[in-house]
Amino acid sequence: MAFLGEQTDVFVIGGGPAGLAAAIAARRKGFAVMVADGAEPPIDKACGEGLMPGTLAALKDLGIALRPGVGCRFRGIRFIQGQMEAEAAFAEGHGIGIRRTLLHELLIEEAEGCGVTLLWKTPVTSIHGTAVRLKGRTVTARWIVGADGCNSRVRRWGALDSRANKSHRLATRRHYGVSPWSEYVEIYWTAQLQAYVTPISDEEVCIVMVGEKAEAVEFERAFAQLPELRSRLRGAKLCSRERGAMTAMQSLVRVWRRNVALVGDASGSVDAITGEGLRLAFQQAHALAAAIERGNLRDYGKAHRQLGRRPLWMGRLLLQLGRHDEIRLRMLRGFGRRPKLFAKLLAMYVGQATPTELIATGAQLGWECLTG
Repeated sequence: MAFLGEQTDVFVIGGGPAGLAAAIAARRKGFAVMVADGAEPPIDKACGEGLMPGTLAALKDLGIALRPGVGCRFRGIRFIQGQMEAEAAFAEGHGIGIRRTLLHELLIEEAEGCGVTLLWKTPVTSIHGTAVRLKGRTVTARWIVGADGCNSRVRRWGALDSRANKSHRLATRRHYGVSPWSEYVEIYWTAQLQAYVTPISDEEVCIVMVGEKAEAVEFERAFAQLPELRSRLRGAKLCSRERGAMTAMQSLVRVWRRNVALVGDASGSVDAITGEGLRLAFQQAHALAAAIERGNLRDYGKAHRQLGRRPLWMGRLLLQLGRHDEIRLRMLRGFGRRPKLFAKLLAMYVGQATPTELIATGAQLGWECLTG
């Protein structure tokens, strides 16, 4: 469908990965799509920069496959606390570590290629009914999509700001010029924080510190608790300025009303500890486009709830591990005795377990917490 003046079928507010994915998915359904964002690309965010196998599959469902050689492959997850370690490879596929800015550029390229109209440095000032108001102009849209992050204005404008629950933590990120020493994403645990190490190229790693308090995620203070990690980075060049962010676990009562729908962090979020934010955003984009095609956003609301159940459950589990030293130590000792149990946890973590396996593994994890 072609544009007619200042009209479009779908108007997406927010041009980050979630907004671009929603735009691409709707455009592939044949809708005319505009995206507006007040920022100038590429848009960065302090995140772990690891795309899990499920995230890559969700991208593929949107018709997007990362070119060979883009980013750095990793084969699984490794938990580390002091002298204790547990690691497991993904049951299927691999992950890819990639700079957030590079991923954003690839999504922009895909959106432009399929005919999405992109309006950068163009903040939206309000919405009313089918009208989207920008500085000096108004665009009429049948469907309006809010993809403007955790502090979404669209959520407020669309009367969707009722939260079921919310918690937040703080994160800081750096990039170091050093060859990755592992084929795994490593998660280092202490009583105050988690440190994520993701290989993103043959010569660079991304490191994110996540914790409850600002002082806990200061890099130099964190390194004092992580001597092994500090040793690995000794002499490595700092390749980016330090960047901070808030990571939130948030769910909403509803994610659509009338002709307005929310995707990505605007629609609720999971803590960075899950590594599931982008996968959820890409799957939500696919579900939203299907609902728009049917003209029924109620279908999107149902799909959104279903997609979020496992990541929210895993997020709560991992947050509890982070907050309770004795439980975490029991679990790590249990993983040492029973390596296959950690592989089962990883399968749960990335959505590669069946419902029966989820129940059985949950029971085993509970037993290890009690007896480890």
